[in-house]
Amino acid sequence: MKANSIREVEIPGLSIFRRGKVRDVYKLDGNLLFVASDRISCFDVVLPDAIPYKGVVLNKISSFWFDLTKNIVSNHCLSLDVSDYPELANYSGILNGRSMVVKRAEPVPFECIVRGYLAGSGWKDYQKTGQVSGIKIKKGMQEAQKFEQSIFTPSTKEDFGHDITVSFDYMKNKIGSELSSKIRDKSIELYNFAEQYAGERGIIIADTKFEFGLLNGELVLIDELFTPDSSRFWPQDSYKPGESQLSYDKQYVRDWLETTGWDKTPPAPNLPEDIIEKTSKKYLAAYKAITEQDLF
Repeated sequence: MKANSIREVEIPGLSIFRRGKVRDVYKLDGNLLFVASDRISCFDVVLPDAIPYKGVVLNKISSFWFDLTKNIVSNHCLSLDVSDYPELANYSGILNGRSMVVKRAEPVPFECIVRGYLAGSGWKDYQKTGQVSGIKIKKGMQEAQKFEQSIFTPSTKEDFGHDITVSFDYMKNKIGSELSSKIRDKSIELYNFAEQYAGERGIIIADTKFEFGLLNGELVLIDELFTPDSSRFWPQDSYKPGESQLSYDKQYVRDWLETTGWDKTPPAPNLPEDIIEKTSKKYLAAYKAITEQDLF
């Protein structure tokens, strides 16, 4: 499977706009071209190995959710069809399936995280402080237990290093109360919709993160949406509060990395072949479970 992965994407005919941990972004006629590589990032560090088909899963599952949630909030997606853009014809081999042309918006400088279940860094925070991102949580909760109501826990967006968890008040002070409240409310509405939708198809979305931008004064969703990279997916049939859950997302890689003694600073260790293959299968399984379609 490893031979099918694409770690680096080069399109010499276009000007690079930004290279992210997973996506390479190019300028295209006033819009942007997002290209999802098969790179994988854990603990905000890009790993040296790629995960086959991962970029295609991220791209197509984002498109699926963008279409499904456009009545809740607009998004930046214009097209996944490379044939709509003749200047990309020479690169169709690498772009098909893993690219998206999007409207260029001004990003809001926060990761907008919604948690429906007590897991990950939220669980660690709760164990130490009884809170999650400064929000007081009732006593006696178990790992992976569902909250009575979804909570909004923003963080900063750092180009390098780890994002920093901040309070909602901090966010309001930076971008204003009105915009912050709208983002919080739309984030929770999106999460609650998707959590129910996925739940009806056997998947728990434990938490997720959104990115928003402003386009001509309108709030729009940007980047990715309810992917295995931006969300924690658990199979419903094996869900059991009080312990770490089986997962469709990159938590499988995170868990393996935690066993290596790695200090979570670059360079990251290489992944074993079986971890790469199993992780690829998890991404493909997540896509099929949610969209009810095979990727190929």
